[in-house]
Order: sequence, then C-alpha cells, then structure tokens
Amino acid sequence: MTTLLAIYRRPPGGPEAEAAFEAAYRDRHLPQVAATPGLRSLRVRRVRRQLAGDEDFILAATMEFDDWAALRAGLGSEPMQRAGEVLAEIAPGLVALVALEEAPDLEPPTPA
Repeated sequence: MTTLLAIYRRPPGGPEAEAAFEAAYRDRHLPQVAATPGLRSLRVRRVRRQLAGDEDFILAATMEFDDWAALRAGLGSEPMQRAGEVLAEIAPGLVALVALEEAPDLEPPTPA
C-alpha cells in the first residue's frame, strides 16, 4: 500500500478564512480527489493538537493506493489535476504532500 499524505497549514485571516477554506476544500477539492482512478480510500482529519514543530497545521488527509505505480497514475489523472488546480486557488502555499510506503523492516516486533 502507498499513501499520499497531505498536511494543511492554517490559512491567514482568522476563523472566517479557516471556515472558508474548509468549505471550499470539502465542496470543491475533495469531490475531485474522490474521483481519482486507483484511489482505495480517502480520510480527512482535523488536527486536534500539535505536539511538536513550528508549523500551524489544521487538517491532514490520507489517500491510499495499491502501490507507487497506482499513485503515480492517480496523480496524472484528470480528476487529480483538477483537484490540484482547486487547491492552488483555495490554499496557495498551505499544503505539504508526502508519498509514503510501508516499512515493515522498521516496525517493532509484535509481542508473542
């Protein structure tokens, strides 16, 4: 499984700007992402509390794909391209995107 992680910084402008961002994200961006070919799951979470770091994050989204090839194909798809255009409009410079792959060799052993 390969995951695309999107982490969103708080937009400037106070609570009104944050509410406007969330509404546009929900109504305009997410429908495009949800239509991405190869997308297995999409989960969005609000940041309840930031425990470390200097950034001021408000949302995180995980998008699951079967593998790296499926993620690359999804990123090149028309729905994801449109999603990117919407995101550039509603959240310029506010998102960090990271592609993640499982690392079982780094996980602790399971208890017996």
